[in-house]
Amino acid sequence: MPGKQPNLFAFSDTSGLAAALRNYIVTSQHAGLQRHEVFKVAVSGGSLPQTLAQALLAEPKSEEDVIKFDKWEIFFADERAVPLDHEDSNYALIKKELLDKFPASIGQPIVHPIDVEHLNDTQELADQYEKKLVDSFAKGDSVRLPIFDLLLLGSGPDGHTCSLFPGHPLLRETDAWVAPIEDSPKPPPRRITLTLPVITHAVKIAFVATGEGKKEIMKEIFEEGNGLPCAMVNEAAGDRVSWFTDNAAVEGVQFPRRSFL
Repeated sequence: MPGKQPNLFAFSDTSGLAAALRNYIVTSQHAGLQRHEVFKVAVSGGSLPQTLAQALLAEPKSEEDVIKFDKWEIFFADERAVPLDHEDSNYALIKKELLDKFPASIGQPIVHPIDVEHLNDTQELADQYEKKLVDSFAKGDSVRLPIFDLLLLGSGPDGHTCSLFPGHPLLRETDAWVAPIEDSPKPPPRRITLTLPVITHAVKIAFVATGEGKKEIMKEIFEEGNGLPCAMVNEAAGDRVSWFTDNAAVEGVQFPRRSFL
């Protein structure tokens, strides 16, 4: 693996994981605000929003441990071509688990959902979402790739992340920032996703993976790689990647754990 290895943090329970994830996010937030006075984040769906809610909605433990939601700009690392109130929508999931629970007193983030006018044309849906990224990250300048301050991602049982699946041609996409997918092996089949170059270009990338059901794929990701999307992110981004797992998810995985300070 070129460069430094990803960081693997394992915790005995989800409360310890959530506390460490909060610390990591707050540190990333402070760095983002120092760079450009806004914190640009992309999130995925699955079980991640529940863990995020546990981390982000906790009471601050110090003056430094403050989530400045009014400075956040939230994008979606992938999204399904469904209405925003549909049960398969990542926006709906994030809204239910997190956004609706933000206390009004702490301000509201800027959130960028998909444009539902283009649900019947995934290429146009992807193009319109890419325009949102261009408006936010380029601002009239020529930018090869957007640089997110933080990506918050999950890992599927097949080693996929976002809507990038093992062996799919989209893994070879190098030009588009956002790409459509019509044949997702996991329903619903029609989606859009950030591409691999955008993901691996982020300042920081955090994966959350929990439960013993993940331990076989985690062994494959960390020990063999096998071209799995999660492993490709590890290989390309090195120590800019941090995995937050519980012990059950990495039982038997032969890869050094780091202690979270």
